[in-house]
Amino acid sequence: MNAFDRYAPFIQDFIYSHDWESLRSIQVAAADAIFNTQDNVLLTASTASGKTEAAFFPILTEFWENPPASVGALYIGPLKALINDQFVRLNDLCEEADIPVWHWHGDVSQSHKAKLIKKPSGILQITPESLEALLIHKHMAIPRMFCDLRYVVIDEVHSLMRGDRGGQTLCLIERLSRMAGVQPRRIGLSATIGDPERTGAFLSQGTGRDCIIPRFEEPRRVWRISMEHFYNSGPQAQQRGFESTGPQEAEVLACERIEAASAALPAGAPRHASQRTAHTRGAPSTS
Repeated sequence: MNAFDRYAPFIQDFIYSHDWESLRSIQVAAADAIFNTQDNVLLTASTASGKTEAAFFPILTEFWENPPASVGALYIGPLKALINDQFVRLNDLCEEADIPVWHWHGDVSQSHKAKLIKKPSGILQITPESLEALLIHKHMAIPRMFCDLRYVVIDEVHSLMRGDRGGQTLCLIERLSRMAGVQPRRIGLSATIGDPERTGAFLSQGTGRDCIIPRFEEPRRVWRISMEHFYNSGPQAQQRGFESTGPQEAEVLACERIEAASAALPAGAPRHASQRTAHTRGAPSTS
């Protein structure tokens, strides 16, 4: 059974509705590691490579098949802004399956936190500092909130290896596990790093589990860029062109790559090529 067929129906619908032509290599590799082993997993790839979906598609599939009796996955992010961004992405994905997504940091309302404590479930997103505060101030609620915790997902795990914050984060995870009587698997998400084995060993400290670091190659991609020019003030384009004495630099504001398929979806999946235009600011060369 391939990765797509193994996913829960609501995830398959999500993929179809967003016009994905294929799963990325990291998503296929992560599905194999999470579905077919009990080891920790370290996923390393470039920014915007689909690491979050690679980790959560298998996790949410498991929750859909066998709902946890408490918070089932703890997502630890180094920054509140990152948590807020991922909250929107995961909430959109989980809404159809009725899997709650919670977030917990200093800017989150007390009413939101109280609802979680009253009915712990789904996914909780939190910073290391807020996790420490939770363990201190709500320690009596920890066993009930996390009695069926199955996964701890650590985003930007490489950033936690600088200084003492990473060691403190692992200590908090171990403390939580002992208080709740659980042994969750750890899944690390990281940008491409030079020594993934060292990061994997750091991630798995104290768990008694091995760490799988999937190896994969993304296919070559073709970039298509079109250019436009415009002026906000001053001489208009035609006059400016006549007056120009040489090339003028253009500032590229945005572009998007068109990806080749790495793991084709089943027959019947929609096939829509995605193309965007790279907008520029400035004038083209007149030489």
